[in-house]
Amino acid sequence: QVQLVESGGGLVQPGGSLRLSCAASGFTFSSYAMSWYRQAPGKERELVAAITTTGGSTPYADSVKGRFTISRDNAKNTVYLQMNSLKPEDTAVYYCNARRYLGGNWYNYWGQGTQVTVSS
Repeated sequence: QVQLVESGGGLVQPGGSLRLSCAASGFTFSSYAMSWYRQAPGKERELVAAITTTGGSTPYADSVKGRFTISRDNAKNTVYLQMNSLKPEDTAVYYCNARRYLGGNWYNYWGQGTQVTVSS
């Protein structure tokens, strides 16, 4: 059974930091590219950051560049999102995504999301 379980969200003051984690199980984690998305109320889900199977990152969303860092630990089947200098506009539900293209098919899995609220 495929599972992606996010944790680490919560309420933080502007300028603060949070570290999100996404623990994966039920599939070969090291073979999947991993991403973090977020969705704010009334807005579409947007890609925040992505990381390749070997740990190379792809360009971050402009809104988080220089503040957020994605990383992964294939030994622990976990992907992380370090969020620094948080702003109220970072408030959203953050989702973990796993994706792989194999044999002509896309395999795409989502977590249930974790709420991040940035407010004083």
